[in-house]
Amino acid sequence: MNCGKQFQSKRRKSAIQVTLWKQYIWKRQTTIQLAEDYHRSVKWIRKQLESVQVVKSEIEPQELVIVADATFFKKVFGILVFRSSQLRKNLYWREISSEKIEFYLQARLFLESKGFKFLAAVIDGRRGVRNVFADIPVQMCQFHQKLIINRYLTTRPKIPASIELRAIVSTLCDTTREEFSLKLSEWYIRWEPFLKEKTIIVNPTTKQKWFYTHRRTRSAYYSLKRNLPYLFTYQDYPELNIPNTTNSLDGSFTQLKQLVELHRGCKGAVKRKMIDEILSK
Repeated sequence: MNCGKQFQSKRRKSAIQVTLWKQYIWKRQTTIQLAEDYHRSVKWIRKQLESVQVVKSEIEPQELVIVADATFFKKVFGILVFRSSQLRKNLYWREISSEKIEFYLQARLFLESKGFKFLAAVIDGRRGVRNVFADIPVQMCQFHQKLIINRYLTTRPKIPASIELRAIVSTLCDTTREEFSLKLSEWYIRWEPFLKEKTIIVNPTTKQKWFYTHRRTRSAYYSLKRNLPYLFTYQDYPELNIPNTTNSLDGSFTQLKQLVELHRGCKGAVKRKMIDEILSK
């Protein structure tokens, strides 16, 4: 006797879900395209995707250099990630609403509780984050330092002092601490009077009496001076193979955003599973 209903084993159903999931993420198929390919409704496709269980790969605890950074999706929410550049694996990630220092500390304590030991850390330059790794060598991402300088000086500065400073910064990834420090010191000696120039405010209604005339050039210089102890750490510990940038993580962020943005209309739960799937690879 046949009741007319069709049944699928749990194993077959799970296999279909996994196939749909891979096509949805890695083949960049939309729910409409999948519905057409499988002759099902969009609602059925979404239900299968919502039922998928993402399995995170286990990484054996070990000594390693960590790359730590966060990225944000249109300032709505962000993802903090700890990655091993040597293993080319993300060890830890979590959703965050802002880039608080305590989140970095919580991530480190969690991984250390699992048996991981950090030998050094590569970060984007947030000063508070350095304190989380104060007991190990810290490398500031040289690419982020360049971005900071571009923000202050622009990519095409007009002032001679800024042009010279930006030229020095352009050598950052191809020089040594000694050479870079010498060039920066010589630049400062030459332009010190210029940096100390002040503009007097004649408006009697304001409490401020003056300000530095070339504030952006000053800020660029002092950013370099402040971060200099952390810009060449990788050269001090060649045996650790410390990266001089967070590029391995930045590349992972680029792929993550491209894949997630493709399915911008999906539910929050599915989006979070997508992030888990992408970052676990």
